[in-house]
Amino acid sequence: MLRKTILTVDLLVSRTVAFLCLPLFLICLYATVDAANVYMNANDTSVLKFKPTLEQATAETLHQIAEDAVAWFTIDDTSIDYPLMQGSTNETYLNRDPFGNFSLSGSIFLDSRNSAELTDPYSLVYGHHMDHGAMFGSLDAFYERVYFLRHRTGTLVSAAGQSYELWFFACAKALASEPLVFDPTSSADGNARLLRFLEQNAAVYEPEGVSVTDRIIAFSTCQGADSIERLILFGVLRELPVRAGAR
Repeated sequence: MLRKTILTVDLLVSRTVAFLCLPLFLICLYATVDAANVYMNANDTSVLKFKPTLEQATAETLHQIAEDAVAWFTIDDTSIDYPLMQGSTNETYLNRDPFGNFSLSGSIFLDSRNSAELTDPYSLVYGHHMDHGAMFGSLDAFYERVYFLRHRTGTLVSAAGQSYELWFFACAKALASEPLVFDPTSSADGNARLLRFLEQNAAVYEPEGVSVTDRIIAFSTCQGADSIERLILFGVLRELPVRAGAR
């Protein structure tokens, strides 16, 4: 009788533990699948088939992705090789991929206050800081001077048919509330104040050949889910010769 009671209690305890553990298992499974989906979306290379060349860039080429695709940019010898989107607000592409589908990893996008033709004195670009160097997660490496000096070039082609060389001259961290960095309209009178800010605050600052008349472009990413600190890579846009028939 005692043995039967013990077995009954043991079975009851086992079933109770299994019942309590099942929700935890399902939560862990959901979190794992969700994380995998975010990682896959952040590393989706299907959009690369729409990447224009420096000779091909036109509105029609980039608008095969979406009407909101304003450019394609590449940072040489890195994994950063993306279409540049621009929505009506800065929330449009925060959680939407370049094709307009919901995605927690979002897209790389141009500030909605900037000119889509990248003709402003200062243009600001945002991207999520994803694990394993995806999206703008790899920008962290630019905070180290040696890496920065080895990765200073890139290209950008706009839907307007203009090609640019990217030349990076600074990498800094700043709070998202810093207007000199995060209000692209504040540079309407030129970039002198921004350059002074970078001279005083940048971890890496190599301004040789950069002037207040250059068009500056900044690439910003967050430093943590609960932090308002951002890491920003700064470069200048230098026009390459316009191709015949590109416009």
